[in-house]
Amino acid sequence: MNAQGTDMNAPLAGQTAIVTGATGGLGLETALGLTRQGAHVIVAGRNAEKGRLALEHIRAILPEARLRFEGLDLASLASVARFVERLEHAPVHILVNNAGVMAPGSRFVTKDGYELQFGTNHLGHFALTGRLLPQLVAGEARIVTVASLAAWKGRIPFADLNASDRYRRFERYRQSKLANLLFSLELDRRAKAAGLPLHARAAHPGWSTSAIITNSVSLDRSRSALGHGLACLQDRLGNAVFRLLGQSIAEGARPILHAVLSPSARDGGYYGPDGRGERRGEPTEAKIPPVAMGLPLAGKLWQASERMTGVRYDWEALR
Repeated sequence: MNAQGTDMNAPLAGQTAIVTGATGGLGLETALGLTRQGAHVIVAGRNAEKGRLALEHIRAILPEARLRFEGLDLASLASVARFVERLEHAPVHILVNNAGVMAPGSRFVTKDGYELQFGTNHLGHFALTGRLLPQLVAGEARIVTVASLAAWKGRIPFADLNASDRYRRFERYRQSKLANLLFSLELDRRAKAAGLPLHARAAHPGWSTSAIITNSVSLDRSRSALGHGLACLQDRLGNAVFRLLGQSIAEGARPILHAVLSPSARDGGYYGPDGRGERRGEPTEAKIPPVAMGLPLAGKLWQASERMTGVRYDWEALR
């Protein structure tokens, strides 16, 4: 076997992992890392051509990799449901809720009419995890949700979760990333209360160069030439700052992989880089923003998410 290939004695041999947004950036690096450990990885993403290229990229490094692409649009609750149906109730051992949209200049909505960032980053993953719950319990799964340092400045405006009254791009991005963190912490609490073998953790990549900004700017092509030009300039400046003060995509994926793989990673934990401001460095336990520690806030968000997605977590049925 190729020295770089997968091994049946590898730590994750025989396990199935799903990584959302795995056709590029942090998701692709995470998928590569899990494949290297022997997992059968489902590369989930919206674009089939990008999916094909992602599989080629991983197989060029790991010729014996076990992986496949599955279409998944987290901005469509119907797409989430179809994705889960295609898995045919097989156990899932690892779920990495990674896909995201970052700060498009204009307000866009999901297929279901929700503000795009909150709808994709949080509601899509909430629905996906809920629909996969039986398979996740069967696999005693590790569920890692990718948050962000942006969560520190986030708030959850329950009176206007959908940004119907006011859209400020970074404000809504922070909202979605705080929601990711709250979801992971509340998922851990509810799984423990139900006595189910789920291992919910969260991670953030620090300041990692990624395609997320570029991909979001591409949504704004319908804007005026001036508006799109300004958005592109912000994109270039943002990535330049991240390159100067942050770390590479491969380095940014390490806290995510740490949360999945490390024996020291604990359920209900949050992981990020150990450097100044948690912007770069080796994976370690991250500081949880005080606002994310509020149990009533997390519970209220959970209830709102069930109402908006129509997905309810039936804990009793899985005991």
